[in-house]
Amino acid sequence: MPTSTRSPRSSRAGSTREALLGAAERLIAERGVESVTHRQIIDAAGQGNNAAVAYHFGTKKDLVRAIDASHAGYIEELRSGRVAAAGDSPELRDWVGCLVRPLTDHLAALPGPTWYARFAAQVMTTPAYRRVLTEDALESATLRHVVDRIGHAVPELPRHVRAERAIMMRTMLMYTCAELERGFAEGSRGPRADWRGAAHGLVDGIVGLWQAAAS
Repeated sequence: MPTSTRSPRSSRAGSTREALLGAAERLIAERGVESVTHRQIIDAAGQGNNAAVAYHFGTKKDLVRAIDASHAGYIEELRSGRVAAAGDSPELRDWVGCLVRPLTDHLAALPGPTWYARFAAQVMTTPAYRRVLTEDALESATLRHVVDRIGHAVPELPRHVRAERAIMMRTMLMYTCAELERGFAEGSRGPRADWRGAAHGLVDGIVGLWQAAAS
């Protein structure tokens, strides 16, 4: 009896899809979404079929969503574990850790160099594609819970200030990780030696952001 129901054809298709995902993630991280063509992705993935990207993913928005989804499940699993461990904690730092550490732990677990943080940063600067990532993120109940608990940990801040700082927090997390990832990939001497250290710095910075007085 066979141990797998996958046919050789489906295995090859999976391999092609993964090659295209990896090539597209790297190229978008380096050049931005709008600058990358299907032809460039196909060439970088070592594929000969000019229609491969459209066949496996459809539109470029579908491709961007597929790249993000290839990471989101792992990050969600890590976040769920930290949320469970935090329980009913009233501590701001605990909930900021639930936001930061699933991403940095995921990046630390990937073989280097990684591209995901830079990919996400590039997508978020492109209005036509930004909604893809934000809409998918809003589907995560655990992420919404974490952001809500962060806000509840600073009840003295007016609602509009909490909304403003949530934007700052998201921006700080995303673009700091993108810059650190670039440094790690290039082997340059940066402010942190690894993702574990980066997580400590990010948690400190984001906690400080929320604790700053509102003028």
